[in-house]
Amino acid sequence: MKFTIDKKILLDNLVNVTRAISTKNVIPILNGIKMDLTEEGLYLTASDSELTIKTFIETKDIKHVDTLGSIIIQSKFILDIIRKLPGEVVNFEIRDGLKIRIYTDGSEYNLNCLNPVEYPQIRLEEVKEPYIIKSSLFKTIINQTVFAISTQELRPLLTGLNLKITGDILECIATDSYRLAKKIVKLDKASNDEINIVIPGKNIQELDKILDDEEDLEMHIFNNKVVFKYKNITFQSNLLAGTYPNTNNLIPTEFSYMINVDLHKYYDAIDRAALLTQSKDKNIVKMTVNNNEMTINSFASEIGKVEEKLVIESNNSTNLDISFSARYMMEALRTFKDEQILILLNGEVKPIVIKSVNDESLIQLILPIKTY
Repeated sequence: MKFTIDKKILLDNLVNVTRAISTKNVIPILNGIKMDLTEEGLYLTASDSELTIKTFIETKDIKHVDTLGSIIIQSKFILDIIRKLPGEVVNFEIRDGLKIRIYTDGSEYNLNCLNPVEYPQIRLEEVKEPYIIKSSLFKTIINQTVFAISTQELRPLLTGLNLKITGDILECIATDSYRLAKKIVKLDKASNDEINIVIPGKNIQELDKILDDEEDLEMHIFNNKVVFKYKNITFQSNLLAGTYPNTNNLIPTEFSYMINVDLHKYYDAIDRAALLTQSKDKNIVKMTVNNNEMTINSFASEIGKVEEKLVIESNNSTNLDISFSARYMMEALRTFKDEQILILLNGEVKPIVIKSVNDESLIQLILPIKTY
């Protein structure tokens, strides 16, 4: 294998495939990036057995090809090497079977490589009729939900993003049992099958880093895996086994309190109140609603207290005190884009539901914290 390629093109593709490399790999060969140079072009593949990413660079985007071949380059230093090489083009040449020479004018690396024959066979399958969604929309869905997934392995299913498709409705749900994020999107085409899968959160976050424009994203869904195709990238993730908990009954449909508040003023008030709670484990602030006035306050015995007042619109004149995690609330609020939001409540120990005034597609739910 011997070829010359534009450094930026190669680097962009290497950055994407190395997202599949895990520091916890127990199979040494999976610490490498497989390079396959064929007549069609250059394929780069990386995997940790649960996540596989493959990119393709067409022959027309390769400056010069002398000989074809395959090799596995150890991933530990390759990104830094390519980044720091001088010049705009890079040359690759396999020598002595399992050694590769990477060079530009005046700079050269000779690296030991691994045998591509030992790389596991990974099938990147496709279905005849994939689900298609704009990559920018799917990126928004991820950003509005994935922060609420659990980081605790005690309930493995909650460490993933639940994706459901019924007809032409796509629902994405994440919860760690203390908060919940739900996004509903209408697809261009209805599905004949009911889809209910759970994608590992860490994998979907890597996909989020790859998506960056308005291109179509294809979803090829199987029983135990999902394949996303985007531009020249194939992204395959295993699914979490089991049935995601039914969360529909967790979200109330009727509310005693409907509070309309300016998103940015509410966020800033919580942000300021949370300053005194940062050393606390639960980061608790207290919200008091009285007619058309809201008070956000926090107290730390060793520091002092803070109180923020806001003008609101409320349908209920009864006084209400409720406490919650400032961090959870602020993370939920950051997913909204509209100026006005609705805070929906049924009492001091019932879930807090947040919606946009103008957009029903996004729901955020946070459980209150008892402070007595």
